[in-house]
Amino acid sequence: MRLISLITDFGLKDNFVGLIKAVILKINPKVKIVDISHLVKPQDIKEAAFILKSSFYYFPKGTVHLVIVDPGVGTERKKLLVKTKNYFFVAPDNGVLAPTLKKEKPIKIIQITNPKYFLKPVSYTFHGRDIFAVVSAYVAKGDRLERFGKRIDTYLNLDLPQLKIKKNELIGQIIYIDRFGNLVSNIDGITFNNFVKNKGFKIFIKDKVIERLSYSYQDVAGFKPLAIIDSFGYLEIALNSGSAKDYLKAKEGSLVKVMIN
Repeated sequence: MRLISLITDFGLKDNFVGLIKAVILKINPKVKIVDISHLVKPQDIKEAAFILKSSFYYFPKGTVHLVIVDPGVGTERKKLLVKTKNYFFVAPDNGVLAPTLKKEKPIKIIQITNPKYFLKPVSYTFHGRDIFAVVSAYVAKGDRLERFGKRIDTYLNLDLPQLKIKKNELIGQIIYIDRFGNLVSNIDGITFNNFVKNKGFKIFIKDKVIERLSYSYQDVAGFKPLAIIDSFGYLEIALNSGSAKDYLKAKEGSLVKVMIN
């Protein structure tokens, strides 16, 4: 028995998520489905890519990770099925898999083309239901990957913000904001520690300066900003008992600077 995980931008108001699950379970009633998130901002490929990259490796080997954030639905963009050493991934070829596949190297990349694995008729606007859900269900049943389409060698990359490192300055930016208003940067803990190397430092975001790392969200006075290495290993700016996003008026793309004293 395999798992299928789901990441979408469909939200919870409409019937989209329910229909995805209905199609999967009609084909493969024994599969287990785990919702990672359905509240990705609409058409936000980068946010979906971050959530997948931060989640996939917590699942048992053999899990099928289905990601449907697909602003190019109905266009000529490819539809991908990827096998790695430990997992399967099903998603549009729009870059959403790229950060994950840099960590979890592909063994096979299949361009999904076999209409046997499409519902009839195929909607121009709901490939998640009519193609991706069907493919995921049959992959979880154990169908050979070559049946889904032709093997290819490449997938679309994703242009993500890169860290800048100068002599005494490490510059990153906010790449994700969770529902608590915590600001997740693209500075990972390993890079941060290698840069600081037990020296004094200051973290600058907007007009605030933070001079140490905290180990809990209550490590500072109430409604004061703090910096912490979060549960996924990234430098995060938070606010004790409040929203750092609102307090700092920050957004995705806001700069975070670490300077050695």
